[in-house]
Amino acid sequence: MRTTKLIAACAFFAGAGSVFSQTPPQEQRQNVAQLAASGSVEVQQDLLSISMNTTRDGPDAGTVQSQLKQALDSALAQARPAAAPGQMDLHTGNFSLYPRYGKDGKINGWQGSTELVLEGRDFSRITGTAGKIQALTLGNVRFSLSREQRAKVESEAQTMAIEHFRAKAGEIAKGFGFGGYSLREVAITANDQGYTPLPRRMAASAKSEMTDSPVSVEAGKSTVLVNVSGSIQMK
Repeated sequence: MRTTKLIAACAFFAGAGSVFSQTPPQEQRQNVAQLAASGSVEVQQDLLSISMNTTRDGPDAGTVQSQLKQALDSALAQARPAAAPGQMDLHTGNFSLYPRYGKDGKINGWQGSTELVLEGRDFSRITGTAGKIQALTLGNVRFSLSREQRAKVESEAQTMAIEHFRAKAGEIAKGFGFGGYSLREVAITANDQGYTPLPRRMAASAKSEMTDSPVSVEAGKSTVLVNVSGSIQMK
């Protein structure tokens, strides 16, 4: 019985060894070319974000927190009637409350700040609402692309990048004397590059000079860039 089991075990390992020995060696990388191409589309920025904030200080934390809450509640009461999904959305931003120290190292007061953000695609609605809010001051203005706009433009840029990649691959294969190529691997990345034409200082100045009036803003453009890189097998 022991002899039979030993023979069977030897047969199993022999079989396993034959299976592994049948695995073909890795093919050598011959006639492979690395290349990259890109496609870009410039588009008008369609999303506006305005942050409004205020700071308070006082002898105790409770007083400062109460003053900040009062200012934020007042701003929300003025902004909520104009809110509309996608056109102008509201959300609270940063809130901070920290002690103020004297020369003796002891706490002699408290400081804090609160923020309200107006964001959406209806620029007139957002700037008009921002101009009416008196409890907060204008902190920052930022333009960007909405998800819908970015997805649409990114698709166009990607199509361009792939076409450029294929054309370049064909030219390279032909230049080396090959009739064609096959795709080995590919990587696709996308990003957008834009700017905010209204700096923070200018925005703050506009708020102080245009009380109860829409804040003057002008959107810029973003360039959505898609890169395609990879390797081809020339044949």
